[in-house]
Amino acid sequence: MGMFIQDQILGMKWLNKVIGNLLSVLGLDITTRLGGSVQFFIYDVIKITILLCILIFGISYIQSYFPPEKSKQIMSRFHGLGANTVAALLGTVTPFCSCSSIPIFIGFTSAGLPLGVTFSFLISSPMVDLGSLVLLMSIFGARVAIIYVVLGLVVAVIGGSIIERMHLEDELEDVVKNALRAGRVDISAPDLTQKDRLIFAKDQVVETFKKVFPYILVGVGIGAVIHNWIPEAWVEKILGSKNPLGVPLAALVGVPMYADIFGTIPIAEALLGKGALLGTVLAFMMAVTTLSLPSMIMLRKAVKPKLLGIFIGICVVGIILVGYFFNIIQPLIM
Repeated sequence: MGMFIQDQILGMKWLNKVIGNLLSVLGLDITTRLGGSVQFFIYDVIKITILLCILIFGISYIQSYFPPEKSKQIMSRFHGLGANTVAALLGTVTPFCSCSSIPIFIGFTSAGLPLGVTFSFLISSPMVDLGSLVLLMSIFGARVAIIYVVLGLVVAVIGGSIIERMHLEDELEDVVKNALRAGRVDISAPDLTQKDRLIFAKDQVVETFKKVFPYILVGVGIGAVIHNWIPEAWVEKILGSKNPLGVPLAALVGVPMYADIFGTIPIAEALLGKGALLGTVLAFMMAVTTLSLPSMIMLRKAVKPKLLGIFIGICVVGIILVGYFFNIIQPLIM
């Protein structure tokens, strides 16, 4: 039953066969590089689009119960490690990319929540949202997805706790400090009816789809090229077991890119199929979704270079450690 859910419901392998048969009827040989690339592209775009719309609708509906003001109230009830853990868990039901999470992070910080707690939220939100759990299950299976989410939450909790103990409140920019002193931050949200929640979820689907779909096309296009045109030996040499530095290389390559999990999944799928190690692929995904260059530029407006550098360093080290851990346990879970 588990394999059926992973392959036929989440992975939609039946859709791949249907597309392959249709392309063959149209005269395209799907056993060639070109035909295989076309099949991969159409299949992954349709599959990810369907999952995207279903996931965003469901998660946005859940998110409507956790507006920033309510999330702030929940987090303010806890202290110490418990507060970091709650913040990381709340990050799983918030926007899908770091650029969307940063304004909420600024609001939480300006509202007076402890700095380390807000950073636990900021790390968790793009790295381990509920969408990543389902999408990873569709490609790598339930065990990989669950371990990925748990380790992502651990990185978020530990990272936020480290920042909290370093007492870096002076590293906030004046715009955040002034809002904190004045107490003039509006992160409230009105109560919603069931109809309002459904409308909110629908609007989130439309808005997110418009923003994300171009990156899906680019990601699937890159994945199709890797899947059918890049020699397997090249991938194994750079990202396989032959290169012990594959994990940090993948993490550092992913940092300056801008995408989300919907755009990186097809690339990860193609790399894994070509012989890249699981942890190396996941390190690339985590770096792209957590530390994209545009999101770091946005965050720089709220924090000073020292705090920004510490945040990036903590995330990079955590991502690399997670990557190596997955490489070690890959034979046991796949």
